[in-house]
Amino acid sequence: MRRRDFIKLSAGLGSAVAGLAPLSPARAQAKSVFKASDVQPAGYPTVAATENLGKKLEAATNGRLSVQMYPSMQLGGEKETIEQTQIGAIQLLRVSAGTVGPIVDDINVVNMPFLFKNMAHAEKMMDGPIGQELLDKITANANAGLVALCWMNAGARSLYNTKRPIKSIEDIKGLKFRVIGNPIFIDMMNALGGNGVAMGYDQVFSALQTGVIDGAENNPPSYVFSNHYTAAKYFSLTEHLIIPEVLVFSKRAWTSLSGDDQNLLKKLAREAQLEERDLWNKYQQQAMDKALAAGCQIVEIANKTPFQNAVKPVWDKYGPKYQDMIQRIQAVG
Repeated sequence: MRRRDFIKLSAGLGSAVAGLAPLSPARAQAKSVFKASDVQPAGYPTVAATENLGKKLEAATNGRLSVQMYPSMQLGGEKETIEQTQIGAIQLLRVSAGTVGPIVDDINVVNMPFLFKNMAHAEKMMDGPIGQELLDKITANANAGLVALCWMNAGARSLYNTKRPIKSIEDIKGLKFRVIGNPIFIDMMNALGGNGVAMGYDQVFSALQTGVIDGAENNPPSYVFSNHYTAAKYFSLTEHLIIPEVLVFSKRAWTSLSGDDQNLLKKLAREAQLEERDLWNKYQQQAMDKALAAGCQIVEIANKTPFQNAVKPVWDKYGPKYQDMIQRIQAVG
């Protein structure tokens, strides 16, 4: 982080924490506005669900606690906003488990390609004891500085590019694909025959337009509602990753809250997890319809076995470390 940005954030942190610190009974009733960030645009399921959480929080506390949402990367990309959340300048952040993995290694288990059979399988994991156990690992990590409140759906990730429709694994060869900055994803893309390029989400659209990358991989709503579909007309349903999102709270700010306020936030976050899922299913269909109407070519992949076989080196490299948890996740009915 650049020095002037850190100074600016530190100044913001001072005022944010001052509003949260319960120095006296009177001060404890002071109004606090939690700054929330999301790289996705207004109306996106994760943004809408977090905003609704804020409305419920405000109602439940008679206006004492509320949320101000900053969507569309207003406060930076995921890496930058994680840093701001760690120091308390942002209190509430929705971030991909793909970005959390390099910070909390235990979370990388859900970043393994083709780990989940389908979305229903991933949702059962998120809703059950394994999902809570993984959230707790984020919270317990002393270096992360984050409190993990809940999971949110992000669908299945597929490949899109500016060059050609990908109908078989051979079509990936030589193409430069943006991936989240996580070694697992770089190795995955290289194993598939492409060239994995780590890049912040905030840079993808311009990189597609200028040819710095040939394509990227993401879910249909991200593809469409971040306007990537206007530059990359070929969308192939490889569904190689199902990476959940995580809603986190700044641990530095969290410790200033009363136990009752913490429990209220946990309760509302659980409701947000299920609400976002419903919003997601509707939004994903809208995205696919919009892409088709714009003339994008949506390619179904009838046989994913060659793709699954190609990423075996990734499993050989990273899988043994997470073997026990992988077996538990795969056993979720």
